[in-house]
Amino acid sequence: MVEAFAVASGKGGTGKTTSTLALGMALAETHDVTVIDADTGMANVLFHAGLADVETTLHEVLAGDAAVEAAVYDRFGMRVVPCGTSLAGFERADPTRLREVVATLARETDVILLDSPAALDSRSAVLPIVLADRVIVVLQPTVPSLSDGLKVQEYALTYGTGIAGVVFNRVADDEDIEGVARKAGQYFEGETLASVPESDAVRAARRAGKPLLAHAPASTAAQRFREAASGLTVRDIASGDVADRFRSAVIPEES
Repeated sequence: MVEAFAVASGKGGTGKTTSTLALGMALAETHDVTVIDADTGMANVLFHAGLADVETTLHEVLAGDAAVEAAVYDRFGMRVVPCGTSLAGFERADPTRLREVVATLARETDVILLDSPAALDSRSAVLPIVLADRVIVVLQPTVPSLSDGLKVQEYALTYGTGIAGVVFNRVADDEDIEGVARKAGQYFEGETLASVPESDAVRAARRAGKPLLAHAPASTAAQRFREAASGLTVRDIASGDVADRFRSAVIPEES
């Protein structure tokens, strides 16, 4: 059994990486979870998961300089594949090799979470959405954020990728989350999985180099991410079939 989820937003600043690792830790309580930092241009997972000093990352794998297994690290009950942050590494990386990375990892896990790039302006940005079975859209409760999220949905549905649901993140006390959620329900295919408040615990976790659920497991934000994870039903898809589909996935043209 394996299912791949792309965690995407369509814009920066929504807390996408925080969401990816929080959902990963919550799902890891009942599933074997692998998190891949597919944001090859603006990687953040390594800083959130205490992996800033590792030598081998997804950059080296996508450049053909390392095997997939060399970039997999056991952290916080998950397997994590971080991406590097150097410009040189980004320039040498071939984004189309992500297909083989995901196909290889699909053989030994239940859930793959792809932390996707914020902007949808290149094939490397769109590819995680194309590779995924379903997308989890991370939004802030604003009209511009909804608009960006709808672009993610449009790409996903165009390539046959489903929408698992929406997570509203970094929600301030004075924001009309109920009203925005109603609008989201009108336009998005998936349900609203959770509304996560703006939290000092999230910033403290980032400074500590830990996922939120490891640093502040009792916080309200952590509990909301657990609620979001509990709303995801991981589908029983044969790993071999999934791997074959990844290897043959259509590569989008540069936009």
